[in-house]
Amino acid sequence: MVKCCGLVSETNIPVPLKNISVDLQVQDHIVSVSSSLQYVNEELSPLEAVFVFPLPADAAVCHFSAKIGEQEIVAEVQDRQSAKDQYDDAVSSGQQAFLLEESEESSDVFRLSVGCLSPGQKATVTIIYVMELAVQADHALRFCLPAVLNPRYTPAGSGGGIVSEVSSVSAVPYSLSLGVHVRSSNPVSKLESNCRLDPVEFLNSDHTHATVSLSPGHMFDKDVEVFVYYENTHQPTAVVEAGVATAPPGSLMADPVLMISLYPEFPEEVMSSLVSQGEFVFVIDRSGSMDCMMHHGEGAQMRIQSAKDTLLLLLKSLPMGCYFNIYGFGSHFESFFPQSVVYSQDTMEEAVKRVQQMGANMGGTEILEPLKHIYSQPCFPDHPRQLFIFTDGEVCNTKQVLDLVKSNVFSHRCFSFGIGEGASSALISGMAREGSGHAQFITGADRMQPKVMQSLRFALQPAVDNISVTWTLPDGVSVETLSPPIRVLFRGQRAIIYAQLKGQSSGSCEGAVMMKYNLKNQPVTNQINFTLKPAQDTGLAVHRLAVRSVIGRLEQEERAGGADVEEIKRKMVELSIQAGVSCVHTAFIGINKNNRETVKGPLLQRRVPTQRQSYLFGMPAMGRMARSCAARVLGSPPMFMSCAPMMMPQAQMMKCSATPPIPFYSSMIECDEISQPEEAEPQQDPLLQLITLQKAAGFWELGASLAHVIGKAEDQVTNQKPDKVDGSVWATVLALIWLNGFKKDDQVEWQFMAMKAVSWIHSQKVGTLSQCVCAGNLLLDCQVSEDMLGI
Repeated sequence: MVKCCGLVSETNIPVPLKNISVDLQVQDHIVSVSSSLQYVNEELSPLEAVFVFPLPADAAVCHFSAKIGEQEIVAEVQDRQSAKDQYDDAVSSGQQAFLLEESEESSDVFRLSVGCLSPGQKATVTIIYVMELAVQADHALRFCLPAVLNPRYTPAGSGGGIVSEVSSVSAVPYSLSLGVHVRSSNPVSKLESNCRLDPVEFLNSDHTHATVSLSPGHMFDKDVEVFVYYENTHQPTAVVEAGVATAPPGSLMADPVLMISLYPEFPEEVMSSLVSQGEFVFVIDRSGSMDCMMHHGEGAQMRIQSAKDTLLLLLKSLPMGCYFNIYGFGSHFESFFPQSVVYSQDTMEEAVKRVQQMGANMGGTEILEPLKHIYSQPCFPDHPRQLFIFTDGEVCNTKQVLDLVKSNVFSHRCFSFGIGEGASSALISGMAREGSGHAQFITGADRMQPKVMQSLRFALQPAVDNISVTWTLPDGVSVETLSPPIRVLFRGQRAIIYAQLKGQSSGSCEGAVMMKYNLKNQPVTNQINFTLKPAQDTGLAVHRLAVRSVIGRLEQEERAGGADVEEIKRKMVELSIQAGVSCVHTAFIGINKNNRETVKGPLLQRRVPTQRQSYLFGMPAMGRMARSCAARVLGSPPMFMSCAPMMMPQAQMMKCSATPPIPFYSSMIECDEISQPEEAEPQQDPLLQLITLQKAAGFWELGASLAHVIGKAEDQVTNQKPDKVDGSVWATVLALIWLNGFKKDDQVEWQFMAMKAVSWIHSQKVGTLSQCVCAGNLLLDCQVSEDMLGI
């Protein structure tokens, strides 16, 4: 039996969110998201509802309104403290009020307070935000509607603020309706989702306008991902958006703003070459939440086990002679070696043994200290440092972490991986952005290994550097670039540039921007021409995203300190209010001033409960102690916090960092031990077994273990070996044939191992390779050519 102390009403009925309705308006690679939350106060007393929810880290929240009956209250952006004071005054006097504020610790967490709902009163809250869509490996643009907000671990001595108010409670069934409308300058080739969609409807003959909806009856029990595919994906785009006539002259909102999108297509012959040098540092989250399942479908692994399997693959894929190290972190951290070591058979074997012993047993999630330690280590000449960070993203000091990564950007590149639903987009995307790397999110039934190996390919590819941007504009027009400099650009990454256009042209209405960079010491140029004539129906999305970019840069300057902190804050508040975009120093405030009847009676505070995972805090409810894990959220804005009057205050609980978060949650849960049947030993994946057997130099040894993996008896494998062929050469050829013949679909995972194997075979100067390949095909009943093997 499991009891969860959740926040319910006095009649044991949770504060009900009836429905979530989301509308996506996609214009090329920008999306405007309108989320409406419908709920009702079913209690007999006036109510204040408070809930916390996730939004994408780089989203610009630009609209907040509430509708009660026929009365609509549109909120305004104001100074944060002033907005909170107005809200408190309104609620204490019985007026209806609404407050939306961003977390000071992490830009992907918001809190919404809805004050003074009368008994039986219905309300609909609408939040609108705009954001850029991330590019995936297959060129799709990805939108994610988060359904999960993980509890954020708060180190001792730090105030968690809004992020510490997140926890999980009992299951509450919310339904979701979602519509997607796409308009593009390029034809839409397809729309896909991880959830069931109705058939796509194209609204014109050239397929540049399409719409699709989530199939009815969807319960918001997991993140919803939507993928948009365009034809001509590498075609650059430019959009000029007109300013606001009523904005102060010369301000960002008054002038036109230009958005340039460049998605370079790099030559295959250049990008297929891989470097063999580097220092590879793998940083693995080993906090208690890594004992959660990767997803809730059939065959799901624990997060820590998937990370261990991925580490094994990475260790086998590294080039000989590079440097490497592995860190594990939780409430403390440890490293496999005092400093990075040369990659060899001995160091690899030692690392593999220690990886196999790793567990999610290091308490809370404190990533700042291991990063400080890593950055304090001297770099190796001619071996650029590549940092791979794996975490489910449950930290509260996100902005401190990002500042640290940014301050060390010239000594390393950072590749980050968000594991499981609810990983902080602010942390994962931010570390990659500030570290000039690449971010990946592993959600649902995604396999971690392909995405990680894609990032390893990026790390091993020649760096695109010395990036410069030059403008060609008519006389009388000048440009101020609003985006931060682009330091590194990978294959498959999009470069977005925002610029404010100042002045007026008396002649030409054409301009151009040229991006130059070096790729493998070769100069490359991308140029796009554009018209200064503003586009139609952009709805200030470009201005607001530009403002969000500027505010983000000002936030970092503010945290860096100095004499101009107050001036920086003033600029942020001014920009935020002018653009109607929230920031850390502002908030949306709406008060129903037309309500003639003030609410009477004591005001009850309710924190809207969230859905609990079917695995209680990541472990089966029967027979295991509870562990901290993802709180199931219902809505994007549906992720809501919960607490109960009988509990210790959440912020106080989250400060207790001497031990992992387990005591916080076990104090809320009573579990009766129930015996479980012994589970059968799971069969190991043959591919994983083959990976384990490969030596650091790239070859396999002939023996019973290899024969078992490829499904043959040892004597069969030995007897079929061609005469005068070394056993390791024969074994390596067999392994390559088996990979190409039986695991072709997983090639992205084993391609680097195969490249090492082929390189090793070439070093052996074997004269009978054709005979080996023929014999191997005969033994394994395959038809793999030497060209397919690369030998």
